[in-house]
Amino acid sequence: MAEITYREALKRALREEMTRDPNVVIWGEDIVAYGGGGAYGVTAGLAKEFPGRVRDVPIAEEAIVGVGIGAAMGGIRPVCELMTINFALVAWDQIVNHAAKQHHMFNRQIQVPMVIRSPAGWGRTASTHSQTFENWLASIPGLKVVYPSTPYDAKGLLKASIRDNDPVFFIEHLALYGTKGEVPDHDYVLPIGVSEVKRPGKHLTVVTWGRMLVETLKAARTLDAEGIELEVIDLRTLRPLDLAPALQSIRKTHRAIVVEEGFRTLGLGAEIAASLQEMAFNDLDAPIARVAGLEVPMPYAKNLERATIPFAEDVVAAVHRMMEKKY
Repeated sequence: MAEITYREALKRALREEMTRDPNVVIWGEDIVAYGGGGAYGVTAGLAKEFPGRVRDVPIAEEAIVGVGIGAAMGGIRPVCELMTINFALVAWDQIVNHAAKQHHMFNRQIQVPMVIRSPAGWGRTASTHSQTFENWLASIPGLKVVYPSTPYDAKGLLKASIRDNDPVFFIEHLALYGTKGEVPDHDYVLPIGVSEVKRPGKHLTVVTWGRMLVETLKAARTLDAEGIELEVIDLRTLRPLDLAPALQSIRKTHRAIVVEEGFRTLGLGAEIAASLQEMAFNDLDAPIARVAGLEVPMPYAKNLERATIPFAEDVVAAVHRMMEKKY
């Protein structure tokens, strides 16, 4: 298998699905003209390959999502790109009150097979453009939330999301676009709602997703030198949430840490920790710990920005604290 970037894996998924199904269309802000293929390069070249099916649209997120909902109800499979997840706030009513509820309100006589793609995270884009809302999105019944960490998963899960008959919010971390991994050339689809053990280990279970998988795997390599083996679980999908591999892992390691980039208070990590504690209480030798971002608006200065975000060293420190404590 060739090594390609996360960005290229997404592009291949879009190209393959547009080739397979003429009802798949893409629209978003500056995804054609700007820079030859969007601010992040994911859609580069697709407008020429599929004339009329990849379109730049005005700066109006409520319209991007709202028109997507109507098109999906009419039989089209739109992929709506929001330039950043921060702009999803403008379309929150469309996402929460319309896309997520139509199949329930109409007893599944109406379906909304649409994907909302959006990058989350940071990169010196300051307080209002450096956020991540997966905890909000994953709390909404009727909406599926996918957050792949690797190029392989990005391609397979985007293809699955496009084929799904329910609305999917597909989150891509800005810091992952340039990361590389092996991706097969052939067509493959990964199931939504299935987490995966990315690294086997015997001493401690770490549950994570998105960019924090990359940092957790770095931490695991550091801890190897100390004789501490982490078992790393990548959730991949945040709604529906598959905790079975994490529960199985805890039965072996008896200790767990949930690692997320978002805020600790009312974060998704709290829900995951509570669920694991409810289902695996008798298997735990220590309280479940959490690693999360600092609860401040994101600074613009590079050094301050870095100080607010978890990295591998924060995971290592959390593991040390847990392994050193006696309960």
